Amino acid sequence: MNDQAVFLLIEDNENDALLIQRAFVQAKILNQLMVLGSAEDAMAFFTGAGRYANRAEFPLPGLVLLDLKLPGMDGFEFLRWLRTQPGISTTRVVVLTASDSVHDVTGAYKVGANSFLIKPVDFERFVEISRALNGYWMWLDRAPETVRPEEAMPRALKEFTRPAPGPRPTSG
Repeated sequence: MNDQAVFLLIEDNENDALLIQRAFVQAKILNQLMVLGSAEDAMAFFTGAGRYANRAEFPLPGLVLLDLKLPGMDGFEFLRWLRTQPGISTTRVVVLTASDSVHDVTGAYKVGANSFLIKPVDFERFVEISRALNGYWMWLDRAPETVRPEEAMPRALKEFTRPAPGPRPTSG
C-alpha cells in the first residue's frame, strides 16, 4: 500500500466534490484527496505552475478522478493533453462522470482513460466506489513512475542547458 499516494479529483460541481470527499471519509481512506475545479487548474497542478510549484505541498497524484463535463477545457481534452506530457503521461486516470453515454465511454478510453465509472445517485454507493478505488488502484495495482516534466529531464541535460558561465580568468 502507498499511504503517501494522493488522489486528485477534477470536478467542477461543488456538491459532487463534497459528496466524494464525505464518501472518502466514510470509507476511511487515509490518502489525501485534492480537489480542483477545472482542467486548466489540473494542467497547472501537473506542470507545477504558479501556486502549484511546491511539489511537497502539491505532490503528483497516484490516481486522477476526472469528470468529463468541465467548464472550458473538458475532460476529454485534458486527458489528450495529459497523455502527451513527458513524465506524467502514464498517470492513472479514472473517469468519474454522470454520463452513461456509450459515446463518452468509448471516447474516454480512446483518449487514454484507465477506467470509466458512472457517478452513483446515492451516498452509500459513493462510499462503496471509494473503497473499491482505494482497494484496487492504491493497494493492488502497480503505479507507473511519474515525474514533473522538469524533473524528467536528465540531470546532465539540465547542466548542458544552463547558461554558460562568464569568461574564466586565465593564469599566465
